[in-house]
Amino acid sequence: MNECSNPGSVHAPLGAYRHTAKVPAGSDWLVVAGQVGIDAGGTLANGARDQAAQAFRNIVECLAAHGMDRGDIVKFQVFLTDARFIEDYRAARRDVIGDEHKPPSTLLIVRGLVAPDICVEIEALAAKTP
Repeated sequence: MNECSNPGSVHAPLGAYRHTAKVPAGSDWLVVAGQVGIDAGGTLANGARDQAAQAFRNIVECLAAHGMDRGDIVKFQVFLTDARFIEDYRAARRDVIGDEHKPPSTLLIVRGLVAPDICVEIEALAAKTP
């Protein structure tokens, strides 16, 4: 099982994440490409919160396709097009991922994403001990 922690010698996290994730040797790794708020039918969700929630649901589906779940997530990398979307992102993360698992996370504010209406993209790394 992956072990996420906050070393006592480092500042407290600024959000719902841990500073480190230790993955046991021999684990199977999964890299999930950046997911946006588009559902399986090709429809883009409206607004940052709904787009973030759909992106997280897409990640959960990618994990499930490989026999993994939320607890196997080792790291998120999040791209937002506006700092005003941070609270929407956090709410969507709580709604879909929950508060019990807080893997390391990096959040970046970027000028734009692949299409002008997309305001959130989320990458994930996951690892599972066989």
